[in-house]
Formats: sequence, structure tokens, C-alpha cells
Amino acid sequence: MKDDEHYMRQALLLAEEAYANVEVPVGALLVGPNGELARAYNRREATHDATAHAEILVLREAGKKLGSWRLSHTTLYVTLEPCPMCAGALVLARVSRLVYGPRDPKGGAAGSLYNIPADPRLNHRLEVREGVLAAQCAALLKKFFAGRRSPSN
Repeated sequence: MKDDEHYMRQALLLAEEAYANVEVPVGALLVGPNGELARAYNRREATHDATAHAEILVLREAGKKLGSWRLSHTTLYVTLEPCPMCAGALVLARVSRLVYGPRDPKGGAAGSLYNIPADPRLNHRLEVREGVLAAQCAALLKKFFAGRRSPSN
């Protein structure tokens, strides 16, 4: 879908901000029927908070904005497959749809290691679309981690 690519480009710009701030470059954007509700990028290093993933920060911001933890009829765009914590939070927040870039074979919970958004044992399921701008998202992550592994760091 054309809108998916548009919003994923916005999430990718947020991931680039994370990269510039020496955070793992993941950006997220939550969109509702009337447009954008919230945007964030990873801030674990800045906040010293293991839960400060882009997805969690977006859910918190949108909940405050809407005055509700229920985020039905929304789509989350994120530049990397969500981890178990974030995928679980999407289910709990009743997000309708998840669109992400590349899979995360080491920690992904929306199709790779686990598939929390589709688990029939849970009370809510999300529609999931993976692979949107995956190459661009993965390139930024690879660049970040290559820099972290270089001998000068």
C-alpha cells in the first residue's frame, strides 16, 4: 500500500534521529483514522530505561493524547520487527495493524521467534505486514552495529 511506504519513510527518519543520538536506530509512528497520533525513536541510552523502545514510547504518547490505553483502529509503523515486550504491548493496547521493516531473527516476536500478534490464545490479534522498506531499515541498523563493533569504539 502506498500509505504504508509513506509512513514507513517517516519512521525511518525517526530511526535516523536515533542513530544520530547513538541509540539503536529504530523509529515508530502510530497512525489513526485521522492521521498521525504519535512518533518516537529508541531512547534506552538517554533514559537509562530498558523499556524505552520506540514502540512503547509511541503507545504511551498516544494513550496520553487520546486519554485512553485502548488504541483501536490504529496502525503502528516500525523500522524493525517488534520484540516480545513491544508485540505484547501492541496486543494489550488493541492496536489494529502492525507494519514493520525487516524481521529480527534474534528477537522478533511478530513472525520470527514468536508470533504474538497472531497468537489465538490472546484476546486480541493484529493484522501484520512485514518487509516494508526492509532493505533501507536494515541498512541503517547494519551501519549502526558495524560502527559499534569497530576497533575505535
